This record gives sequence, C-alpha cells and structure tokens, in this order.
Amino acid sequence: MRIVVRPPSAEDVPSWRDLGWRDAPDPGLLADEHARFRAALADAGADVIEARGEPGNLDSIYVYDPTLVTPHGAILLQPGKAGRRGEPDALAPDLPLPVLGRLEGDELAEGGDTVWLDERTLLVGHTYRTNAAGIEALRRLLPGVDVLAFHLPHFHGRGEVLHLRSMLNPIDAGLVVAYLPLMPVPLVELLEERGVRIVEVPDEEFETMGPNVLGLPGGRALAIEGNVVTKRRLEEAGVEVIEYEGDEISRKGDGGPTCLTLPVDFGAPRSS
Repeated sequence: MRIVVRPPSAEDVPSWRDLGWRDAPDPGLLADEHARFRAALADAGADVIEARGEPGNLDSIYVYDPTLVTPHGAILLQPGKAGRRGEPDALAPDLPLPVLGRLEGDELAEGGDTVWLDERTLLVGHTYRTNAAGIEALRRLLPGVDVLAFHLPHFHGRGEVLHLRSMLNPIDAGLVVAYLPLMPVPLVELLEERGVRIVEVPDEEFETMGPNVLGLPGGRALAIEGNVVTKRRLEEAGVEVIEYEGDEISRKGDGGPTCLTLPVDFGAPRSS
C-alpha cells in the first residue's frame, strides 16, 4: 500500500493563523510528530512517499484534500478554502500515477468530501468547500461511476467546515466508522442497503476526531490517541487499532490520519 504524505517544514508554521488553525504549532514538535506518524505508517507495512507540497502552506500537510485518486489515475481538485488553491499543482509532480483531469473555474471540491464505497460508487459531501459545480465536474470526469451527492449540515459554519470524512471513513471492505447523528438519512440507508457494518462513534468523541480513522491492510487502522470508546468498538469489530500522538499535526489543525495521508493504490482500505 503506497501512501503519499507531505512532511511539514519550519517555513510553513507562520501561515497557521491565516489558515484558521486553532493554535500555533511548535516547529520542532510538529516535525517530530510527523516523523513518528510516518514511522507508524511504515511499521504498518505502508510504502511511504514524501511529497514536497506547497512551500509556506501549513495546510498542505493535509495531503488528502487536493486530489481524488480513481481506478485509472488522479483528478486534481480545487479546494473551496481559498488559501489551499495552490496545493493541487504543487502536489501533482510527486504523484506516482497519471493525472486524468482537473477542476477549473467555479468548480470546487476537496478530497475530504469524497469516499469511495466501491469502484463504481463515489460518495460526495455537498458542503461549504465542495459545491454543486464541483460535484458535476466529478460526474463529467468519472464516466461509468455513480457519483452520489449528500448535503451535509451547517454545524459550526463556514469557519469550521464539516467534511464527509469528518463523520464517515471506510476501514475495510464492508466496514466503516461513522458518527450517525450528523449523517444524512439517505446515506445511512444506502449503507444499510449495501450491507455495510457501521462502528458508531459516541457523542463525546466526535469532536476529538473519533471518526477520522485510516483503514490499513491486514485488518488494521490508524487513529489519533484518546478516543477510547471508538477504539474499543473497532477492536470488537475485529480491527487492530494503532494510535499516534497528534497534538501538533492533528488537533491544532483539525486534521486526523485520513487528512494526513493519500493512499494511491486504488482498492486498498480507504481508497480514494
């Protein structure tokens, strides 16, 4: 399983305020946490590929958002967050797969709003960062794929956007972790119709990124430490949970392991 990551650098840190991070990360701790995060991925059997990303952009450590990996290559997205518009082009040279197309003009979409249910079904959240034009562009660029859109709630508003992956992440074939209270009813019904098992995140662990869990091969998953109930429920579902410390790389920027990684082998757990 090949996974692209983008290590942070000291020159990225000053952008934290403009990008809406909760607090300024410590440059040394930030780099150390990300290094240990990469080591955890490698220990779990991943082939970790380091990308350069956009210099001076702290958000570019959240490498999942600028692109969509498909069965045949990558689509360069156009983030709805204005400060991230340069990330797709910055990431493209380091992608180990062909670029099939891109979003342009008023077409907005972020990877965090996309979940592949299977090779022919892409779930997309219609949010403040992914608009109707972006969703239609994905339909145009993915002939033969059912691109199913779901309107997500306002929740805390534009400044603290709720992605689809904020509440739903695949762990393995037929198994997802999810926070049901905020999920659209048609999406819950779709999962039930497809026979997908749902590991439910409790209320008290939603805003500590309980649903933000990265599925890995071999029945394993990577999660930020501290969500003890979600971890126990995943283990009861047969998943081996590997935890990482994420005070700097995750909590301050609201980006968990699914945000920090871009799996590029379609068909692996949490393919996109």
